[in-house]
Amino acid sequence: MSAKNIQLPTTTLKLDCPELEEVANALQKGLTQYFAEVEVAAVECPDLREKPFNLAAKGLGGKSAVIDIGGPAFLLPLPDESKIYDIKDIAKIVDLKSCFVVGAGAGPWPYIGKNCEIMANVLIDSCANSTVQKTHIAKVNNKTENCEVEVLPSEETRCTLMANLYACEGTPSKVLKIVCKKRKEEENYITAIRLVLEKAFPNQTLGLGGAFLLNKGKAKQHVMPEFSKVPIKSHKDLDNWLKFYEMSAPLIAVGTFISKDVPALDLRIQHFHSFSNHEEGGHYHYDTTPETVEYVGYFNLGQKLYRIDQPERKQYFGKD
Repeated sequence: MSAKNIQLPTTTLKLDCPELEEVANALQKGLTQYFAEVEVAAVECPDLREKPFNLAAKGLGGKSAVIDIGGPAFLLPLPDESKIYDIKDIAKIVDLKSCFVVGAGAGPWPYIGKNCEIMANVLIDSCANSTVQKTHIAKVNNKTENCEVEVLPSEETRCTLMANLYACEGTPSKVLKIVCKKRKEEENYITAIRLVLEKAFPNQTLGLGGAFLLNKGKAKQHVMPEFSKVPIKSHKDLDNWLKFYEMSAPLIAVGTFISKDVPALDLRIQHFHSFSNHEEGGHYHYDTTPETVEYVGYFNLGQKLYRIDQPERKQYFGKD
């Protein structure tokens, strides 16, 4: 099945990009409210192709963008199966010849044959006509209800329904390195970072993307099962449909977050999915081992925000 909706309605917004050192200083100060040990700095990005991250490109630099495609309104109360997107088309929209994409969304159910989660991690070079594909998907085994994780083939670059992606040229650059250990508050790692930035930059809209490693501990995560045949109309319905798991480190999570919503664009302000080499992966909620948890993240600022194929109807739950 070929990708649909190539001519996608798109709204573009310039994001604020303070100096990384200024952002790092704000996070170093603010995150001590949420974690016992915090180390934040603007550093030269390590080669993210290496272990433990195993990403498709070296870095998070060059022209950059945060991309919000579709949304939960295309999944709930019942799925709109016509919403199929191709990351190669997204690369054209953001105008990147060498386009490294990481992020979270709904996976290519036409290829898998069932609903699934996607951990986008792909480098598309349109000039060289080449693709470095390290995208994982997580799905539910219908018989055992266990989670299963696999890597997509290079020719399968689709996602469906919704996605939150960070796109850049994949070059080395300075990035934010955010190390947090021993969680003190209820907020998860990404929420804590986002809240600090919202407070520190109240008159600016920052968009960030990248990857973090759950180095120690465990996390609550979900994987979507087969599409629901009955309407999902509430948080309770949604929780009864989703399959929740406690998953173990090491987990590598990819995604994006926005310091605050832009109401007219109905954004998903944070969204991260994780993958691993031990058959665990899915939508990150929070760690379940606050006393021992360790996070190491590398993030960069997006220069632009692309809101692609925004649903006409707002969805008021299912965004966490």
